[in-house]
Amino acid sequence: MRLLTHNMLSSNIKGVTNGFPLKIEPTKVVEKQVDMNSDFLKNIFNKIEWTPFVEAAKTLGFSELPENADVSSLDSEDFLTKFHHALLQIHLEEGALVCPETGRKFPVSKGIPNMLLLEDEV
Repeated sequence: MRLLTHNMLSSNIKGVTNGFPLKIEPTKVVEKQVDMNSDFLKNIFNKIEWTPFVEAAKTLGFSELPENADVSSLDSEDFLTKFHHALLQIHLEEGALVCPETGRKFPVSKGIPNMLLLEDEV
């Protein structure tokens, strides 16, 4: 699971009002090479919740992102390279995503998060 995906997921358990960001409990993290597309990075930047993204990257072992960033950061090739690496090349292969409000764990297996809710959670 890429951090791009993580940044767009939240817990939809019945009654949860604070389901974002999901905490990450990694057991296996891998890097996969992906060609960089600066136009894609520039277009997706405004859709990313930056602080949770930086925290998620740190949890997966990548701490080279700045704590704060704005559209002017996109003019830097160094920033784009780090943003690309964290967003698209770091993958949570095995582990869990944890609801920040309930503590419910959603397993991640072979890079696929299982966000299915139990009957009493719907």
